[in-house]
Amino acid sequence: MQRDDKPRLLNRLKRIEGQVRGVARMVEDDRYCIDVMTQLRAVRAALSRVESELLKGHLDHCIESAIVSGDAGEQRKKAAELIELLDRSAH
Repeated sequence: MQRDDKPRLLNRLKRIEGQVRGVARMVEDDRYCIDVMTQLRAVRAALSRVESELLKGHLDHCIESAIVSGDAGEQRKKAAELIELLDRSAH
């Protein structure tokens, strides 16, 4: 992970953590189901954005480094990791 992305991603994750605590309070307070589900969708969307940023960083840094290195083994390793991740996401 690139060091310059870390504070921004951690900040986003802390906001998401707060959102999740808010959803828990909504459940504790017996809030209307649609309101709770709306907030859950917002949490999922926020997590998806963090995941997307991490993936972009991985492509820009780790994958690019493997390509630039010319090391075919490292290139295959990084490609296999990405394929495995995408395969897990599909299930």
